[in-house]
Amino acid sequence: MNRVHNFSAGPAALPDAVLERARADLPDWQGLGMSVMEVSHRGPDFMALAERTEASLRELLDVPENYRILFLAGGATLQFASVPLNLAPPGSGADYVVTGNWGRKAVSEASRYLNVNVAADSESTGYTTIPDPATWSVRDDAAYLHYTPNETVYGVEFHAIPDVSDAPLVADMSSTVMSRPIDVSRYGVIYAGAQKNLGAAGITLLVVRDDLTGRARGDTPGVVDYRLMAESGSMWNTPPTFCWYIMALVLDWLRDEGGLAVMAERNERKAGKLYSAIDASEFYDNPVDAACRSWMNVPFRLADPELDDVFLAEAEAARLTNLKGHRLAGGMRASIYNAMPESGIDALIDFMADFEDRRA
Repeated sequence: MNRVHNFSAGPAALPDAVLERARADLPDWQGLGMSVMEVSHRGPDFMALAERTEASLRELLDVPENYRILFLAGGATLQFASVPLNLAPPGSGADYVVTGNWGRKAVSEASRYLNVNVAADSESTGYTTIPDPATWSVRDDAAYLHYTPNETVYGVEFHAIPDVSDAPLVADMSSTVMSRPIDVSRYGVIYAGAQKNLGAAGITLLVVRDDLTGRARGDTPGVVDYRLMAESGSMWNTPPTFCWYIMALVLDWLRDEGGLAVMAERNERKAGKLYSAIDASEFYDNPVDAACRSWMNVPFRLADPELDDVFLAEAEAARLTNLKGHRLAGGMRASIYNAMPESGIDALIDFMADFEDRRA
């Protein structure tokens, strides 16, 4: 395959091995004479795939037995509404921490269903820092505390799990799940869109503690009712089967690569290389507080913004794609999820150094 180095924030690059396997399987999956998209989701072959996917996730994430693993449609954005519908009765409230665009969107959607208390918001710093948890204004009666461990737009990441409330902790891990080991037992709910580290857009992973199922409001749609989905094996409705299959292949790849401890070591090294190159330059700048820089999304700016379009065009010609920053942040952004090889980081650093030499 003639592949570029794809720095897209999502949908993001997939491992070459996954794409090659999917290409080989597409017309004839498991000798059935048809693709995985054409088999019944309730047939024995797909049910076996579903069971294997859940088992792989339990193993790789070390998910405790008192947690259910769900595979849902609608993307992580649907969970902005699903979480309050499942965890907070009418008239109740929840705490939200906002450290970027996705936390802000989560607040906007949750406000339709409950009283949102913004316990902390780093907007005053341009979302370049994380407020000290000791300063968060949490409530004693909150149904849960929601935060976004990694904000893809501004490149801000929590490097420790906040411990400031007795309320169940809910995390949108769309851009960090599977990038390192996590202590699932510290959370009430973890949800993540698949299109960054888990596979193709269209399926969402949700890990929910048993005692937080069965609480959904009476008007909660069945497709987002955690209890109904858990009892049906995530097949209360027809699931996005092809996306489920791709997730299974990604999990196989993660296991073959050595698991999440290996991913963590690799991801920290990749990010460290890129940040070091930026910090050593007077031509490039990363605005994020060094204590909360993201391993997954590295924003950077050129000293002369007039060169932004030239930089992007030359990077594209060098087969370094999707480096344009989010419209809210501007500049550049390199998203370096699990599937980005270290050689891609090296190629980007070499290009940046050459561009600086020619343009500074």
